[in-house]
Amino acid sequence: MEFTRAAGILLHPTSLPGRFGIGALGPEAYNFIDFLTAAGQTLWQVFPLGPTGYGDSPYQCFSAFAGNPLLLSPQALAGQGFLSEDDLTDVPDFNPEFIDFGWVIEYKKSLLLKAFEGFKGISSKSVKDSYNKFCKNNSEWLDDYALFMAAKEYHGGALWTTWEHSIAVREPKELPKWKKKLSEGINYQKFLQFCFFEQWTKLKAYANKNGIKVIGDLPIFVAYDSADVWANKELFTVDEAGKLIWVAGVPPDYFSATGQLWGNPLYRWDQMEKDDFKWWRDRISSLLKIVDIARIDHFRGFEAYWRIPGDAPTAVTGKWIKAPGMKFFRTVKKYLGDLPIIAEDLGVITPPVEKLRDTFNFPGIKIMQFAFGTGMESKFLPHNYIKNCVVHTGSHDNDTTRGYFDSVKHQDNDIYKFAQEYLNCYKHDKMVAAAIKSAYASVANTVVIPMQDVLNLETGARMNFPGKLGGGNWAWRVKRESFQSDLAAYYNYMTKIYERPKPAV
Repeated sequence: MEFTRAAGILLHPTSLPGRFGIGALGPEAYNFIDFLTAAGQTLWQVFPLGPTGYGDSPYQCFSAFAGNPLLLSPQALAGQGFLSEDDLTDVPDFNPEFIDFGWVIEYKKSLLLKAFEGFKGISSKSVKDSYNKFCKNNSEWLDDYALFMAAKEYHGGALWTTWEHSIAVREPKELPKWKKKLSEGINYQKFLQFCFFEQWTKLKAYANKNGIKVIGDLPIFVAYDSADVWANKELFTVDEAGKLIWVAGVPPDYFSATGQLWGNPLYRWDQMEKDDFKWWRDRISSLLKIVDIARIDHFRGFEAYWRIPGDAPTAVTGKWIKAPGMKFFRTVKKYLGDLPIIAEDLGVITPPVEKLRDTFNFPGIKIMQFAFGTGMESKFLPHNYIKNCVVHTGSHDNDTTRGYFDSVKHQDNDIYKFAQEYLNCYKHDKMVAAAIKSAYASVANTVVIPMQDVLNLETGARMNFPGKLGGGNWAWRVKRESFQSDLAAYYNYMTKIYERPKPAV
């Protein structure tokens, strides 16, 4: 599907400002949408919205269907009567610029448990009816997820393969006993999901009302430690006990000399084909209920994927294995029609990957940081763009563009000089703005700029270092005072002069 000419900003909700240690779906999120509106933007891109696990990565979630409870707005919970105003007064002195996940998780959990108690005491029939309706409409994934998370809590957060055997392998005769034993925890998890989808649905409706579409993210693989794998072992490359047979990753590339060993189980595509990829169709349908456009991360994995032995120490020993991409997307189209999908086509891209992308008219992605200098990829230079593509200055795996220019300025290559000449910009602190202007001026239909680059921030605002756990990954937060009216006015001007107009609402 080809998109109309537009511009937007990438900012994950966790990065929003606010006093509760992490961004949330409350007042600050609505303020950000107001900023987007004032800036003439029509797109808001986010990372996966699922519940994060070890490493806090939104690309390693406990479920491909559930929402992240850490994003719940305490103010909204109080507005529904689940919390009191007093519950929101004694807030720790969190760092407003970075997320301390350990501290935030501990605090947020205590608050959410209070909210659950408040919910149980609510007598409102409409609230209870809404909750029951939500549970019924989402039972296909919610029942397994809630049981998984309750069992995980019962076992101290341990990986599901280490749980008591009867629940780890889901013995049919034992599951009813576990559901009864963990009923309170199961209901708590369902309550959290009910609240998440209530809050997110209202926020997205506000964005849509203001002419803004949400670009969501669909990682091609799911986490090993997830309800998806635990409840559907037959669809993934694990044995009956859950031991990994094959895992996902990518070969050595720009980011890592030994490749990236992601550790996600791969799909048993032969099994999935038997019911026309129902699990996948459900996943895509579920995502497109809460976002307007789906970005498929690591799209090339639908054409061929890097298969690594489950016990390998690095990704070097992997091998490319063919995937049923053409059949998959034809089947999905048969059931769901033409879909608003963006294909993240970075990395080792071959003609068959390009054919798969272009057969279904999915726009690919251009990263400007990869463009400048001898030996870099000239396809990412703006004069080589096509209309049907999405342009970013950098991705979540890159340094900020200011940080990138800071680093290459002193390297023994021609990257920095090339960028200066190409952008016709010789003032260092104006280089990022020049790159963004070049992206806006290009023929590309879609331009989405990370908020860090909109603000011209240095390396300290980087979102993620691929292959590195901890150390501040996914922790950056934007300051409340960053959403200045003059900044919005400048981007509004940019959308007009480069004909990326805001549609009438």
